[in-house]
Amino acid sequence: MERRDKAETIRNEKVVNCLYQNRNALFRLVCFPWGGGDSTYFAKWGQDIPNSVEVHAIRLAGRESRLEEPFASDMNQIVDEIACALLPIIQGEYFAFFGHSMGSFTAFFTALHLKEKYNLEPVHLFVSSLSPPHVSNFIFLREGGGKEGSAVGKSSHCFPFTNRLLYICSSDIPSKTRLSCDITCFSGSEDIPLDMEAWKDVTSGSFDSFVLPGNHFYLMEPSNTSFIKKYITKTLEISAFTS
Repeated sequence: MERRDKAETIRNEKVVNCLYQNRNALFRLVCFPWGGGDSTYFAKWGQDIPNSVEVHAIRLAGRESRLEEPFASDMNQIVDEIACALLPIIQGEYFAFFGHSMGSFTAFFTALHLKEKYNLEPVHLFVSSLSPPHVSNFIFLREGGGKEGSAVGKSSHCFPFTNRLLYICSSDIPSKTRLSCDITCFSGSEDIPLDMEAWKDVTSGSFDSFVLPGNHFYLMEPSNTSFIKKYITKTLEISAFTS
């Protein structure tokens, strides 16, 4: 039994990266990187985010320390692995998701999976730089010059991984389940045209949207990063008092 628990812990730590553990935090913020991004970028948010939030970041097969593992074959495989790894972290806790670009899709599908299978739902879903699944995104991403692989973690391994994620995301259709959590969208003022308002269609909760200065990777601008962290923290703290 102990051996199995240890194996599960090792597996979960491969999937979920938490550089700054804060078990007394009120909230668990789970971040989903863009297609060519590494979990470390978001995991580092835990260093200077308020103590009310513990930050976790998702590491997919085929990236970082999991480079030798085969890519997932479909979105169901991705979200099932993520959900299993997250359960020990989020059960009985307030938790929220943040996804940037293709990470927005992974966050959204994971939220749906958790609601359908485990009756768990994030208190808030924060999405960034990508229209929702029922709106066409992929022609823009392809014509945008490989945006997903153009920033943090750029390497020869990045591009096949990104192309695989594009295929997976473009071939999956959202379930009929509708979220009930609140959704907030962020996007860059100089990014390709996006229909962020369409995210309101996937939830019965409230909706808000912000356009910040910059391109597809506007969030790497320190002032934008600071705004996002402060907004997320304030939003989650308010939700604790109203729930």
